[in-house]
Amino acid sequence: MLGTTVTGADFMHDLDASGDSELKIGSLFTGYGGLDLAVEHVFNAKTAWFSELNEPVARVFSRHWPETSNLGDITTLDWSHVEPVDILIGGFPCQDVSTVGKRAGLAPGTRSGLWAHMAAAIDALQPEWVVIENVRGLLSSPATRPAAEGDDHDRRDPGDATPDGATLRGMEPDPWHLGDNATRPLRALGAVLGDLADLRLDARWIGLPASHVGAPHQRFRIFALARRTVPHSTSDGLIARRGDSRSGASETRDDRAVAPDHRLRAPRTGWLTEQEGRIGDAVVPDRWTVQRWGRYADAIARWEHITGRAAPAPALLNDADGPRPAPAFVEWLMGLPTGWVTDTDDLTFSQQITMLGNGVLPLQATSALATLTRCESVPGPSSPD
Repeated sequence: MLGTTVTGADFMHDLDASGDSELKIGSLFTGYGGLDLAVEHVFNAKTAWFSELNEPVARVFSRHWPETSNLGDITTLDWSHVEPVDILIGGFPCQDVSTVGKRAGLAPGTRSGLWAHMAAAIDALQPEWVVIENVRGLLSSPATRPAAEGDDHDRRDPGDATPDGATLRGMEPDPWHLGDNATRPLRALGAVLGDLADLRLDARWIGLPASHVGAPHQRFRIFALARRTVPHSTSDGLIARRGDSRSGASETRDDRAVAPDHRLRAPRTGWLTEQEGRIGDAVVPDRWTVQRWGRYADAIARWEHITGRAAPAPALLNDADGPRPAPAFVEWLMGLPTGWVTDTDDLTFSQQITMLGNGVLPLQATSALATLTRCESVPGPSSPD
């Protein structure tokens, strides 16, 4: 399910085929780094810093990115003192927009309302690219805007933006999308895309299930990719900026797409190249796999082939509490290397499960970003599974 282009910019990206990338990533709401892995892989970039409030989770990330520093709580940051980056990424908290939550929506005071702090970071840092990941509920959850200072409600047009009887746009024909009417109601993804447009970024979004890349589960996620539409200028007073915030930006490159198999990859994401190459391969489960997994054998065998490793035991047995999901199995379901999260004493089993459940499946994000950066024509929105 591919979303719309907000304004229609060319999303051909500038990639450095030399392998010595100068593109810098700033990472918000980082978790174990699943989105970082995908962005580093697709853009041949390096994560310069990250922001993660949960200290045990931050230590897991730092184990894989020892050269990066943790900025800590996003709500306390002064962005004028943060190193500028080329790509700002984040999967802001999903609790209030998730279809299994209370559906409080994208509103001030909610966890998901922390998107406002990411928008502030975009405004201050002015990155070339922005990458956002979130749950399917972003399409249907409501968004509430706080009243702007000095806003005169009495002078607003009392009529609906889309009067009854008007021809609705064919872009979003289904009620669970962003909404058929322009302002009634405002959906969470609509609010995010609107904020990106206000920040003069062109945005494109896509919804993909994890099964699209061969995973043995659905885990539908929304990915948005936005790119700056106007040149950086220290004299531009329309957006509050601090001096020349692009001092750390990369040099301009020509707009040639570089085929994935011609890009040199950092060792940290080399395994993603191998996984990409196995998607779509014909896989037939052997007899032992069928005996062990039954009706799930085809799905398990396919993911074992793509990840290059056998599925761990799915459950931990406990006489007192009964079986519970094994963190190593969930880690495998997310397509991560062995021990990426579980090879640590900083997290309990329950914390590992929570961390993995809140994380991003790197191969799924890679596929989404590859689609969003492709120049060819792509099909329009389709109905969900």
